[in-house]
Amino acid sequence: MKSHEVLKQAFESSSPKEIAAELGVSLSLVYKWGQDNSDMGSGSRNPLDRVIELYKLTGNQRILEYICEHSDGYFVRNPVARCNGDLEVLPATNEIISQFSGLLMRISEAALDHTITNDEAEIIRNSWDKLKGYCEGFVRCCEEGDFEKIIEEAETIEEEQPVPRKTLY
Repeated sequence: MKSHEVLKQAFESSSPKEIAAELGVSLSLVYKWGQDNSDMGSGSRNPLDRVIELYKLTGNQRILEYICEHSDGYFVRNPVARCNGDLEVLPATNEIISQFSGLLMRISEAALDHTITNDEAEIIRNSWDKLKGYCEGFVRCCEEGDFEKIIEEAETIEEEQPVPRKTLY
């Protein structure tokens, strides 16, 4: 879905007039954000496009994390799936089960003393993020019909992860 389509849909359940007033912009600009910003369209470069451009220019993942945190969410990078048709479902499935088991083990170990420290929470969070990334790689390879690159992609994501971040919850 394109950004202007997302905004147009969002405007259906909110008041563009109130949005314009709160943001201090004209009502016509808000409506233009919901239109295609191409040679054929009459739209205007919208805030979603600007945030994406800001992220691309800086390459700083914290911009995306900030938006997710302020939306009561959490950002986890999806792996790049480079599937080529060599279907090996069982090893990939076993890896998901193994990683999930590892996560449960970390949770159990942390909870033995009936409390979880910040360091333990950080270990659990990192394990959870790794599992989510691996599962996303699995799903993408399901969609593309290949599983050979899953472990390689998960390791790449793990290496790219920045210093563990703090959450709002």
